[in-house]
Amino acid sequence: MTRIIYTIESLSIWVGRAFGWCILILTLSVSYEVFVRYVLNAPTVWAFDMMVQMYGALFLMAGPYALAQDSHVRGDVLYRLLPVRTQATIDFILYILFFFPGMLALFWFGAEIASDSWRYKEVSWNSPARIQIYFFKTLIPLAGGLLIIQGVSECMRCWCAFRTGRWMERLSDVRETEKTLMSQTTGTGVE
Repeated sequence: MTRIIYTIESLSIWVGRAFGWCILILTLSVSYEVFVRYVLNAPTVWAFDMMVQMYGALFLMAGPYALAQDSHVRGDVLYRLLPVRTQATIDFILYILFFFPGMLALFWFGAEIASDSWRYKEVSWNSPARIQIYFFKTLIPLAGGLLIIQGVSECMRCWCAFRTGRWMERLSDVRETEKTLMSQTTGTGVE
């Protein structure tokens, strides 16, 4: 079971890293647009649409990554005080009742939206450039599918925690600067 969990987690991390490059493209696009708009007085018609699509792609595909890294927002004022087995039980129930129905809806209806968009070769009506957006809409069911797969991994992680009484280590990727600095100043290496 551990191998399956880490394989799924590795996939989510890889996808997150790959789509993380959208930040660089987005930054360069914004910088270019600001330069040509305000310095050269020659705004582009395509930059806004591209920026929206890069941000949307990053937002959609960062979901599985955030779930794999346990870096999503959680209101854990009371949760963190509970025993691990209770935490695992709560997480498992919440995944079944709320997460999976939502992600199945994202996948199912996202697939319908993407299919229609491909059939009509949909273009953006928000700008004079009228760029194609059916490629972007394909990311909606893809993100839903990856979130479902990562959700299965999280449920398996809950099952292991319920059985052993401790949470499995996660594959490490990046850490918050604050945690790195705190571990350096205390010399504990605790993260």
